[in-house]
Amino acid sequence: MEDRDVLQHLLEIEGQAAVLVDDAQAEADRRIKEAEEQNRLAYDGEYQKIVKELEAVCQKEVETAKVEYNKSLDEYRMSLDLMPRDSGAFSALAFSLLVESSGGPTADVNGKK
Repeated sequence: MEDRDVLQHLLEIEGQAAVLVDDAQAEADRRIKEAEEQNRLAYDGEYQKIVKELEAVCQKEVETAKVEYNKSLDEYRMSLDLMPRDSGAFSALAFSLLVESSGGPTADVNGKK
């Protein structure tokens, strides 16, 4: 009976060891999950911080580009306003391009034949 008792005792110890291994694995899984969650939260926080900084820089660049664009557009419009206009010559050119080149009836700028 002594052999039977020894085997029974060894089986009990093996069962306790299996429980300890299962408990250790569960604790390791819990710690890994907790660490992953903390790392994810830290990553998300840093990511959002960087995104906000980059959005601010981008918005500033867009505003600067808009100001420069409007300034250039105003300068261009002003230069156009300062250019001399010869509407008689323009009308004659338009007439010659549109009417005379199409082979239509000839007429002068005032609409007379």
